[in-house]
Amino acid sequence: MVKITELEAHSRAERAGIKVGDYLVSINGNEIKDVLDYRFYLAERTVELLLERDQARYCVTINKGEYDDIGLDFETPLMDKKQSCRNACIFCFIDQNPEGLRDSLYFKDDDSRLSFLHGNYITLTNMDDNDVARIIKMHISPINISIHTTNPELRVKMMKNKRSGEVLKYLDDFKAHGLKMCGQIVLCKGVNDGDELRRTLTDLMEYYPSLTSVSVVPAGLTKHRDGLYPLSDYTAEEAKAVIDLVEEFGTACLEKYGTRIFYCADEFFLKAGLIVPDSDYYEDYPQIENGVGMLRSYSDEFESAIEDLDAIDPGLTDYRRVTVATGAAAYDMLYEFAGHLMRRSNKLRIKVRRITNNFFGESITVSGLLTGKDIAEQLADEVLGDELLIPKSALRHGEDVFLCGMTVSELGEKLGVPVRAVDSDGYAFAQAVFGV
Repeated sequence: MVKITELEAHSRAERAGIKVGDYLVSINGNEIKDVLDYRFYLAERTVELLLERDQARYCVTINKGEYDDIGLDFETPLMDKKQSCRNACIFCFIDQNPEGLRDSLYFKDDDSRLSFLHGNYITLTNMDDNDVARIIKMHISPINISIHTTNPELRVKMMKNKRSGEVLKYLDDFKAHGLKMCGQIVLCKGVNDGDELRRTLTDLMEYYPSLTSVSVVPAGLTKHRDGLYPLSDYTAEEAKAVIDLVEEFGTACLEKYGTRIFYCADEFFLKAGLIVPDSDYYEDYPQIENGVGMLRSYSDEFESAIEDLDAIDPGLTDYRRVTVATGAAAYDMLYEFAGHLMRRSNKLRIKVRRITNNFFGESITVSGLLTGKDIAEQLADEVLGDELLIPKSALRHGEDVFLCGMTVSELGEKLGVPVRAVDSDGYAFAQAVFGV
């Protein structure tokens, strides 16, 4: 049972006499342990709730629309504690964090419920047959799975969890019951690439149409790897070899199934010195959250902004001077965009500054891992103009705090300039440059 901590005013639950502090025991006779139970069993037109107050149980019946909420809230969004990761993956980014960060940045979650609620990728090692049976019964999908390899022995070696090989059987269970899956392969040089990657892609092809897309991303390696498994970055030639292999399977799937399924992250194209493919290649961008097609999408959004420039440009009467801080991966693109905008408006002055990631190491080039500390240090002696634009992806979700703990306002105070966090969107970038 779970504790009720809040009631929506004038809600069905309040009108039924439920109070804050009561415990929800079951819905229509089904025990409620967490948010998945709650949402699944609440999706009926008539629900009988068994509750407990002061150790005495009582029932209420509520009639409602099939998927309507009834106005209850609980101690946590999951209605119990997050499940922590039981693996010790050789490529784990959290193990590569420096000391002194806030505690939450050292917590590793591996919770299937977060896969359904927020799109997190899970390894399946926290799940047992009962968990799988519940997911199948509820028919909840898609489930996002960090696969890495379909070689059971290699998966155990990579994740350092003796269950990590055997739980691959759940892929078959999900497919047999028609659940949709999205996959992720974190590629480690000399470990799960080459012939092992070929084996994995060959195996995963057979899971279509249940398996709808798979991203292949390079392991992120910071400078804080002392004592960890020895891994190194891909060279340009090695990155191109990965792209060629994934392309081989993507093309085969396109011919066989009408969809590519397998995609390399943008980072592989950047490492190989290649231009990312056109937007048609990415279909409906199924893996954009894993950095697949993000640069192409951003570019297309910017092109849309250029076509709509009359609606964005406020008609500047005075010069507007802005500085754009970005990671190395997006620098060339944003530099090109800035030049385009300045040619369209002679009142704009835009400086684009590539921020080296000293906090995590120079090999980390994505803007989402920039820190306020690095931005402040590297722009300290510059005239930044009217506003400094930073990527919103570098901030904790829903907050204005960088990974290093610095806030946006603290960065502005250090540099003496207003700071604006900009969405990862080419249209939003153009708007921000014009001050819209």
